[in-house]
Amino acid sequence: MVAALSHYLDSVRENLRLDSSTEREVIQELETHIEDELQELKDAGLSEEEAARACLTLMGSAKTVARQIYESHSQGSWTQALFAAMPHLLFGLLFALNWWRGIIGLLAVLVLVLSVAVYGWWRGKPAWLFPWLGYSLLPVVFAGLLLLYLPEGWAWVAILIYIPMALWLVYSITAKSIKKDWIYSSLMLLPLPIIIGWFLAVEPVDRVPEYWLQRLQDFAPWIGLSFLALGVAVATFIRLRKRWLRISVLVMSGLITLTMIAYYTEGRLSIFALLILSIVMLILLLSPALVERRLKHTG
Repeated sequence: MVAALSHYLDSVRENLRLDSSTEREVIQELETHIEDELQELKDAGLSEEEAARACLTLMGSAKTVARQIYESHSQGSWTQALFAAMPHLLFGLLFALNWWRGIIGLLAVLVLVLSVAVYGWWRGKPAWLFPWLGYSLLPVVFAGLLLLYLPEGWAWVAILIYIPMALWLVYSITAKSIKKDWIYSSLMLLPLPIIIGWFLAVEPVDRVPEYWLQRLQDFAPWIGLSFLALGVAVATFIRLRKRWLRISVLVMSGLITLTMIAYYTEGRLSIFALLILSIVMLILLLSPALVERRLKHTG
């Protein structure tokens, strides 16, 4: 195959954003189609270079072809959508049914989440894995929040040490998972601002008050509802074909869920806190795109 057509296939592959097995199959089919088209043009009397130029004209832009292929192959099945939504549904039921009050239930869910995350990571990082990866970061989030209960002087020192380490961990996981598509890394990070929002709304300031568990129980149905809403959003994400619709679902579901927290907690999450959390959420959801660009630039 002439160099121009080989470069064209490389451009399609670079913009395809599918899993490796599907990508190999699609590129092989496209290469076969191009070779057949090239041979027909050569049989019609064109030189190899003329046939290659004509073939490229007929094929169209590599980015357009990649987008069309992505939209025809990226839609997940209902089974994949359900499995991707499962961690959100588990945490939703954990609060909706008050299972969070038992340490055994919490540990069982966390062990299940970590086990599925490890299994999916070693199975090639399928699309359903990324929500499970997000919840596997919960110990990191809780560790950071619990630092607030240290004595005032030690708390700032610990936080200054903890934040770079936590950011490095999240960056490392994002960088390793981003090879598939940066929006899946955004899918992984989606529940983090929601969890932080509920933590702030319950107001465990300075030290845990005696009525904190009661307040958590009062909010439990709404906490469960917010996670169930995230589960619906994730299932919708998996079933959609177009990338811009997927990105829109992630952003809108995050904003709507944060608004739910502010509404159902009756002002305990202030407008200012809601605004800051919304900005943090947008940064989290869009930062994988910047990481991907950086990796491509340095790679």
